[in-house]
Amino acid sequence: MILLDTCVLIFDALTPEKLSAPAKKAITQAYKKKQLCCSAISLWEIAMLIQKKRLDPGIDCETFLQILFDARNIQVLDINIPIAVLSTHHNDFKHFDPADRLIVATALHHRASLVTPDSKISDITGLLTIW
Repeated sequence: MILLDTCVLIFDALTPEKLSAPAKKAITQAYKKKQLCCSAISLWEIAMLIQKKRLDPGIDCETFLQILFDARNIQVLDINIPIAVLSTHHNDFKHFDPADRLIVATALHHRASLVTPDSKISDITGLLTIW
């Protein structure tokens, strides 16, 4: 299972040239196996970026999100009790924003590799990252 960071979801949809070669390969392979997923918090992050006009997909937010997830058959993983607890108690999460904490905790909980360009995230104990 491959979990996509919020920025990777956006890059894949709008600017795939920003993805690294290993990221593209991992996404393609996971897509073929129907093993692409993301944390539910990524939906909110994308909606907020559009609302704040920091992201302009050229269509309304709801349509963009629907197309984004349908195009790659991305499974949205809910935030559950173990993920919520892990996001607040993991020793390596001292300085991350809440969305990053939830994304990483989701990857750890589901034993998924996380596709992310964020070098700070790649140092988290037990987390497999791809970039």
